[in-house]
Amino acid sequence: MGEKDHVVPFTDLALADLVLDAVYEGGKSGNISDDALSHVLPGVGNQGGFRFNGSPLKQDVRFVLLFTTGAEPDWPDTLDPQTGLFTYFGDNRHPGKELHETARKGNVLLRDIFEWSHCASRTKVPPIFLFQKTSGRDVRFRGLLAPGGPALTSDDELQAIWRSTKGVRFQNYRARFTVLDVPKISRAWINNLVAGNPLSPDCPEPWREWVEARTYRPLLAPSTTIIRNKAEQEPDQAGKQMVAAIHQHFSSRPHDFEACAVELWRMMAPSTGACDITQRSRDGGRDAVGEYLLGPAGDRVAVEFALEAKCYAADNSVGVKEVARLVSRIRHRQFGVFVTTSHFNSQVYQEVRDDSHPIIMICGRDIADTLRSHGYGDAQAVQAWLDQHFPA
Repeated sequence: MGEKDHVVPFTDLALADLVLDAVYEGGKSGNISDDALSHVLPGVGNQGGFRFNGSPLKQDVRFVLLFTTGAEPDWPDTLDPQTGLFTYFGDNRHPGKELHETARKGNVLLRDIFEWSHCASRTKVPPIFLFQKTSGRDVRFRGLLAPGGPALTSDDELQAIWRSTKGVRFQNYRARFTVLDVPKISRAWINNLVAGNPLSPDCPEPWREWVEARTYRPLLAPSTTIIRNKAEQEPDQAGKQMVAAIHQHFSSRPHDFEACAVELWRMMAPSTGACDITQRSRDGGRDAVGEYLLGPAGDRVAVEFALEAKCYAADNSVGVKEVARLVSRIRHRQFGVFVTTSHFNSQVYQEVRDDSHPIIMICGRDIADTLRSHGYGDAQAVQAWLDQHFPA
């Protein structure tokens, strides 16, 4: 926890309001009764990432609690503070069961919630509270969620996606929500929800607006200048193995990594259009130039970009010289993309941001996160992807 965190003691949880980004302490007994969430919200139980007050099968759920630990790399729940969008994966996370045959019926509830959200039955949609693990049994309140988003299609909001484990395929949901602009949830409203009165006078206005007209009022938090240190650019242990597989695959032909870098960029930016790999230059680098497409399909505007890639070992950072080469090639109304399997040193990161160069800096952690979001969850899966798309 940070020094400025608002912390609610364990003894006060049952009567506390939910304050955005506040930390709610777990107990110290050393057993399951230390769970903070079951004390903060009544009737949700003390286990699992998908909890609720009520029954999904009876369709009488009063509110939902989504708990994310950030510790499941195969299922990367993500919150984007700049757009207010939260991506959450359902509870069918292992093979052997049909999409809706989970123990807690979380996927059944997801299916129903998104169906109700597009019809006159929005009053049946339960408020959804997002919590994130901090340390021990402590949790942080991350906001009130409404299903879907103002710029999402119904297909984007809830998707049944395929995953495979040891060659066995199975489906799970990927759901997207909007964090509403609600800085505090009063205990009075929580009590109203338990009593079955969600639109009481204590109901937050952004939730009432969504229920009555499906109007989203997202909580937007524009980012300050981002300068990631080395630790923030490094993947976790499993991610390091994934990125190491890429480095090893191109170790004897590092220039061929360029095509892989382009594909990784397409994963991150699906609106990328034509992209051409240029000839090797005198300094041993190899670039790509491409177009990023903006606007509707019938009237696209192409913004040009230049891409540079370096297939470096994890301990070999990208410095000023490499990035300066890309900066020198960016013309007016262009942007740059730099992809590396390692990390950027602090000096070049600081200079790029201080000088406002339009360069997207993609490091090892970004590569691992992107591959996971596309279903490549370990080094073995990444190697199979490499062998298929970039054979020696």
